[in-house]
Amino acid sequence: MNFAPLPTVDVSAVPDDGFLLDVREDDEWAAGHAEGALHIPMSEFVARLGELTEAAEDGRRVHVLCKVGGRSAQVTQYLVQQGIDAVNVQGGMLAWGEAGRAMVTDSGNPAFVL
Repeated sequence: MNFAPLPTVDVSAVPDDGFLLDVREDDEWAAGHAEGALHIPMSEFVARLGELTEAAEDGRRVHVLCKVGGRSAQVTQYLVQQGIDAVNVQGGMLAWGEAGRAMVTDSGNPAFVL
């Protein structure tokens, strides 16, 4: 079989106004996430795909994040197969935090990657 390489970008290549999809679970999201990201846990992803397609209906590229890049790679592959312009953010939220990109919490507590 011949598989196309998975589209991947470095954290530094994600535009400040880029569309972010965080596929981590609820406890990971609560600890800290990128401001403005759409949160759909991977465990609920297929059932909630409509939320993503509605939010990304302007055709913007979807930057998919998890903790280190494994789950987001699977979701990215699925989205690409559905014809959606999606890329996996290499290194996930750990790389996001290390790069000094902004993170927030819904509770107002200091954000960190769980």
